[in-house]
Amino acid sequence: MKPTSAHLLVSLALALSSGLALAERADRDKPMNIEADAMRYDDLKQVNVFTGRVVVTKGTIVARGARVDVRKDAQGYQFGTITAAPGQLAYYRQKREAVDEYIEGEGEVIEYDGKADKVTFIRRAVMRRYVGSTMNDEVTGNVIVYDNVTEVFTVDAAKPGSAGSGGRVRAMLTPTPAASAPKPAAPAQPAAPLKPSTRLGGEKN
Repeated sequence: MKPTSAHLLVSLALALSSGLALAERADRDKPMNIEADAMRYDDLKQVNVFTGRVVVTKGTIVARGARVDVRKDAQGYQFGTITAAPGQLAYYRQKREAVDEYIEGEGEVIEYDGKADKVTFIRRAVMRRYVGSTMNDEVTGNVIVYDNVTEVFTVDAAKPGSAGSGGRVRAMLTPTPAASAPKPAAPAQPAAPLKPSTRLGGEKN
């Protein structure tokens, strides 16, 4: 890809290619379960640090990386930073509300903000939308911010000359299939013809 002098910022509503649907709102209220090779607690920063093949699950959320830093604020909201091993990408996946759709993303660093209900993919970032097991949309850039509240994600291209810059945002958006045309109404059936009668009145006994 050829770098350009433009610093691109793209805002795309998820409704461009699908009906409005939020990420599972119940996810941020679910407990966070973490598996790792090692864990240490930094009392000064009030942060739990997990290292080594870390796997995070929280409701429908699944995330993976080489290191995960987790902290919780005074109100109980959880914040996580997922860092990939050198040369690799961290991974994040979450179901969308009330539909069989999933958001999946990768980046060298992924930040989860449980209070603002946002996920940020940083450097070599990519985000995809799946309908069932089929990928419908894909965007790539330097920084992607997925906002569950506003139903909008933004894609920010890297500045030319910066690490990992391509200078461009890339997007592949699949159109929504046109709604099936209504079937034409069946033609009205003609009324049964009247039969002539040679009698006036009813039959005589």
